[in-house]
Amino acid sequence: GLRDGLFTAVKSFIELHSLLPKGVKLMPEDVFARASYVLSAKVLDPQFQGQIKERLNSRDAVRLVSSFVRPALELWLNQHVEYGKKLAELAIKAAQFRQKAGQKVEKRKGSGVAVLPGKLTDCESRDLAYNEVFLVEGDSAGGSAKMGRDKESQAVLPLRGKVLNTWEVERDRLFANNEIHDISVAIGVDPHGPNDSPDLSGLRYGKVCILSDADVDGSHIQVLLLTLFFKHFPKLIETGHIFVARPPLFRVDAPARGKKPASKAYALDEGELTAILDKLRKEGVREGAWSISRFKGLGEMNAEQLWDTTLNPDTRRLLPVQLGSIDLLQTQNLFTQLMGKGEAAARRELMELHGDTVEIDI
Repeated sequence: GLRDGLFTAVKSFIELHSLLPKGVKLMPEDVFARASYVLSAKVLDPQFQGQIKERLNSRDAVRLVSSFVRPALELWLNQHVEYGKKLAELAIKAAQFRQKAGQKVEKRKGSGVAVLPGKLTDCESRDLAYNEVFLVEGDSAGGSAKMGRDKESQAVLPLRGKVLNTWEVERDRLFANNEIHDISVAIGVDPHGPNDSPDLSGLRYGKVCILSDADVDGSHIQVLLLTLFFKHFPKLIETGHIFVARPPLFRVDAPARGKKPASKAYALDEGELTAILDKLRKEGVREGAWSISRFKGLGEMNAEQLWDTTLNPDTRRLLPVQLGSIDLLQTQNLFTQLMGKGEAAARRELMELHGDTVEIDI
């Protein structure tokens, strides 16, 4: 009865002053958990619950105590609004904490060990100096990567579609997303904050390489994955384990010339393409005798081409991801501007200011 009276009084005060944030549901234990009280009630005709009589369940007593407590507390709260608001704040915080705790998602485990994701095609080596995992955009590119990779040291984890934007996701809620759960389990490191000391002894790969198409969507996936690593796996960036693979946009096939046999060359962008064509002209190749093909995405490349351009350590280009000289706070502010939910106006301003400097195919 006391619990019910307290709860109803505080709840009606909160509703009267519109203090409850959206999406928060108040429960009796949120109000009653921190209450200290002395309750003295004489019950003339007590009724007990069940055979062992460990609990009173006289309904009249409940109603009586509740009807004494509620109006008195409501009156007091509305006479002392400042104190009332402080009490309401405590109850609301307790409700938010309870809801967050209820939403916590643990890493999926089987027989006490985290189970490796089924999509992961693992490598044979466990030597961090050599082995690497490629986070590949899409199943078609994942198929080519699996066929073209070096089975000894290269693992492939295909990702389906766009990864979740994790900039404002609580760490406890990360594993609700399958892709992020799979990435964390495959890498062997749990999410952590910038000031934590995570256990990196479970790290399964020396290089974690983001491999996405050389188009706008591919860049977006890159940014989403870099956001995930910067926010929830910062120690991996600090210790130099994160890389971005650079697949080419163009392939130039040149005919045989003199003693030189027919050759093929790959270009990352228009600038490199121009440089390759200039070199061919210098070597005396007739204008237009070469053929230029443009890759729309990794899925268009066969296993051999993917090996030559992005997987082969001798010929590929990997960009190491590092924390630059700019301080951490500035980087965080920039990420908030780019990835924050309520930052649309700031992003628009950024695009209006710097839109001309971006060279993209749309």
